[in-house]
Amino acid sequence: MLAKTYNQKGEEVGKTQLPKAVFEVKINPDLIYQVVTSQLSNQRQSIAHTKDRSEVSGGGKKPWKQKGTGRARHGSTRSPIWRHGGVAFGPRNEKNFERKINKKMNRLALKMVLTAKAQGNFLLVVDNFDLPEVKTKILAASLKAIREKAEGAAKGTMLIALPKYDRKFYLAARNLKGVKTIEAAKLNSLDLLSSKFLMLSKDAIGTIKETFAKNEEGSEADKKEKE
Repeated sequence: MLAKTYNQKGEEVGKTQLPKAVFEVKINPDLIYQVVTSQLSNQRQSIAHTKDRSEVSGGGKKPWKQKGTGRARHGSTRSPIWRHGGVAFGPRNEKNFERKINKKMNRLALKMVLTAKAQGNFLLVVDNFDLPEVKTKILAASLKAIREKAEGAAKGTMLIALPKYDRKFYLAARNLKGVKTIEAAKLNSLDLLSSKFLMLSKDAIGTIKETFAKNEEGSEADKKEKE
């Protein structure tokens, strides 16, 4: 698969061949759904928490004697039927929402999403991210120029995958609405699906291939030789 490649001015400077092991994978929507829901579940935090009758303060003394007052009998003011007492059946922060994702499943789902981005023309490839000066205004102008030239990329959120961590680039992009940056080696299905477009440099494509399909192309070649 070949992808059009643009420079920082939005000019088409050629085409880049995308690695087959990453961008030409058979898509299984059920697997993607399983991985993404697991990621969302792992991000979930149990914040809501109520105290039961053993955790609220007070209530060490019987409010009044058992008999002779004409009032209902009570043993403690911590009872859920009392004001400031414990809460019965309230939410607790003890629940664990964590779900395990196998490494192979996670990587395969990521490749499927990358394949879908490439097939749906939601992938933008630039020759490099070397700006004359890393400033928000300059970066915004560059992204606008590329979006105007790329077909159907005028509007929509964008995820920029950098070949390695670049603090200056991150600071320049963080104030741009609908733009998020991430290291190519840390790509995941959830972030990809949360953004409409994915922008990569040639170096970032190499990082993705090395990280997520390091031994697969070699193993396929070995299989063909054995056959």
